[in-house]
Amino acid sequence: MTLRTLRRIVPAVCALAVAASARAQSNPGNSAANPYVGSVEAVPLTPGARQLSLDDAIKLGIENNLALTLAHEQQKTAAAEKLELANILLPNMSLHAETGVHEYNLEALGFHPSILGAFSGLLPPGTAIHLVTKVDVTNAQVNFSQALFNWAGYDVWRAAQAEQKASFYNAQSSRGLVVLNVGNTYLQALAAKAQADYARSLLNTDQTLLDQAHQEHLAGTAANLDELRARVQYQQQAQAVIAADDTFEKQKIALNRMIGLDPEQAIELTESAPYAELQPVSIDEARSEAYASRQDYQMLRQELRAAELERHATTHERFPTLSFGANWGVTGVSGEVYHETFAAVGTLSVPLFHEAEFRGDADVAAAQLDQIRARMRDLTAKIDQQLRDSLLDLQTAEETVKVAKSNVDLATTALDQTQQRFTAGIADNLPVAEAQSTLAAAQTQYVTSVLALNQARLGLARNLGIVDTQYKSYLQGGTPPALKSDKAAGMPKSGF
Repeated sequence: MTLRTLRRIVPAVCALAVAASARAQSNPGNSAANPYVGSVEAVPLTPGARQLSLDDAIKLGIENNLALTLAHEQQKTAAAEKLELANILLPNMSLHAETGVHEYNLEALGFHPSILGAFSGLLPPGTAIHLVTKVDVTNAQVNFSQALFNWAGYDVWRAAQAEQKASFYNAQSSRGLVVLNVGNTYLQALAAKAQADYARSLLNTDQTLLDQAHQEHLAGTAANLDELRARVQYQQQAQAVIAADDTFEKQKIALNRMIGLDPEQAIELTESAPYAELQPVSIDEARSEAYASRQDYQMLRQELRAAELERHATTHERFPTLSFGANWGVTGVSGEVYHETFAAVGTLSVPLFHEAEFRGDADVAAAQLDQIRARMRDLTAKIDQQLRDSLLDLQTAEETVKVAKSNVDLATTALDQTQQRFTAGIADNLPVAEAQSTLAAAQTQYVTSVLALNQARLGLARNLGIVDTQYKSYLQGGTPPALKSDKAAGMPKSGF
């Protein structure tokens, strides 16, 4: 029974961990399919705009995100199921008491009326013996039992401890994914805000050019076509501002949903899109960091440990078990003299005819162990692939940002020069419109590239397993932290 109970616990934790990443990537905007975009409760609405930094958003996400809440509940479930298995090794004590009236048929128990005469001389004169008699009996006793030797049970207990640690690492992995998702959503909102600011700045420029073209047309120094062209450019940019503002508001709604703020809560992002050089990391350093810090890797190690212990338990099922039981109590006729009773029994159980069951348990445990080993090999290769992808993404994003920033500078200079030519009357405003379109495209590309760079940094921190503690350092271009021990802080300790 104990092995079957453990086999019920192991797949539950494994399934949650394997499905977490898939849920985070499938249908990302639906909290029914992806709990990482949902929250368990809404923070009360406060008047005015709430100042929200990246740290504040991540803190609220950790407190209220639905996926992390579910992971913590799964962790509690694993701890509770470990306590259930503790009874394999712990002593057990119970108190039993009863009183009642019992009716006995002595003839049915073998006392024939013909032999009752043999007892008549032992009883006081005038005493009658009835074949059907009633007795009011009371007894009470304390029972104690203890498993002295149960090797398979001890293996199951240690496997349950490993599964509890696995559930802890699963919760920590969910925490890291929450930080990654909240950080990305905050960065997307910053990018939308920057895009809206750029669009509004260009709109102000278009307004100035439109006013200038209108005045020149009234003065007769410019054709009506220039004013019409300026008005079209202004209205197109006004549409771009409306679209950018709409995108920004939607990003803030998504952020509110993810971190548990009231849907009507107005927020004001206090951060600016970070951009700084990040010290390069070699693939060997990244791989060592990931093996020491990634929670999914540590979780799978604990699951492998649990599967190995369960496989040992199937072998140790064949071993004899030794247990001790005792009781002490009193019994007697109610209201009369009570007599003390006690028992002390040692039991040695040797399984003889359970070979089919034992072989079945062993085959199931071996198959489960092979599955986890295959998953471990796959995860090792996956970590290497993810790290290489992240480093390439980071290198590409850094180069793209440099080029995009140069393009913005060049486009800004080009627009300034065309504006000067138009103001001096050397050319019409068609080159101005073209230069402004070029600048708008360059600004959009720059915003997109900075967003991609910061998301690549968060992705690298996530693949290293340190996004929940080092996200700020990576966004600000800090130095990667020293390798962490595989003994994570807060990991549940052994014991009952």
